Amino acid sequence: MDIKREGVAKKKRIRMAAYVVIVAGAAGAGSWRLYKLQPAAPTVERATVWVDTVKRGPMVVDRKGLGTLVPEDIVWIPANSDGQISKVLVHSSDRVKPETVLVVLTNPDMELAANDLEWQVKQAEADLADTRVKLESQRLDQESVVATVASDEKQAEITKDKDAQLLKMQLKSEIDAKLSASKWEQLRQKHEIEQKRLEMMSESITAQLEAKKVQVDKLRAAWALKKQQVGELNVRAGIDGVVQEITLQPGQRVRTGDVIAKVAQPWKLKAELKIAETQAKDIAIGQAAEIDTRNGIIPGHVIRIDPNVVNGTRTVDCKLDGPLPPGAVPDLSVDGTIVIDRVADILQVGRPVFGQPNSQVSLFKLDEDGKGATRVTVKLGRSSVNYIEVLDGLKVGDQVILSDMSAQDQNSRIRFN
Repeated sequence: MDIKREGVAKKKRIRMAAYVVIVAGAAGAGSWRLYKLQPAAPTVERATVWVDTVKRGPMVVDRKGLGTLVPEDIVWIPANSDGQISKVLVHSSDRVKPETVLVVLTNPDMELAANDLEWQVKQAEADLADTRVKLESQRLDQESVVATVASDEKQAEITKDKDAQLLKMQLKSEIDAKLSASKWEQLRQKHEIEQKRLEMMSESITAQLEAKKVQVDKLRAAWALKKQQVGELNVRAGIDGVVQEITLQPGQRVRTGDVIAKVAQPWKLKAELKIAETQAKDIAIGQAAEIDTRNGIIPGHVIRIDPNVVNGTRTVDCKLDGPLPPGAVPDLSVDGTIVIDRVADILQVGRPVFGQPNSQVSLFKLDEDGKGATRVTVKLGRSSVNYIEVLDGLKVGDQVILSDMSAQDQNSRIRFN
């Protein structure tokens, strides 16, 4: 009987050990499977993400920026001389014409100098007239001398000829005939000398009068300049426009070059757009643009690109080619779009939040059943304001999430509620 009980106990122990081995093996296999399983995909609200579909078609490559309308021409009107403000006749926003007086200045020293130059001119003119009379009188005296000598020469010539005839007839001595001929020769030479003296006097008179005239002209020019400066004490607008700025007050002193006022033509405006420096490199002079004033869109084109970068942007000036809509005034905020290129057929999708042109990004592509999305790498190319070219990683019909998914950077998949 004892031998039988020992066999039963041994069988029980063997069976228990087998059970333990099986349970341990099953537990190990379950743990290994659990270890190999990936974490569950996080859940995202479908309504909170922005999804777009990849498509093929035409795309306008453009750049967008904010800006303002500014006058094409702004005239800064300076003071041309020192002075004290006597009157301010216009104010900001007043319409002015070229001859409109903005400010009246006073400068007693300048006015006194103008009067002094006026009297100097009058004195120089009187001196010129007096010199002309005196020189003319001297010329007439010389002409009289020439005429007298010419008459004496003629008489001496007649006497010479008479004595020569009488000498032939032996009615006059040879010595008398020689004396008559000598006297004629002397008067002939004197006549030539006096004639040359008259000609030289005429040239001298012309030179002296010209010198006096130059002096008069010089004083007249100085007087005219001084009168102009006195006239410019009445500061005029110079153009047809609207006063943008004038802050002077009566009694205030200004110096030469100080700005009196700023006048612009508000009906001739241009758009100054601020374009991100990373996008401005593709902009060129002459490219078409559209300026949105929020009361109408005006066509235009690029006329200037500022070479300097300020706060990460470059200024691009666009000339407006269309009429201004109502309410378009200087300093009005506008949106501008500059057309870089037009592509007829291109694979494209809406611009992701962090998608830059000619870059590579990671996007979530929706599954075919739309219940989840998987992260894929996408290569991007050219861009517009709202769309960007897809070079690789997506095909027509794929749906991708464009909104900010930085919270899921550690996950390769997501699922939707």
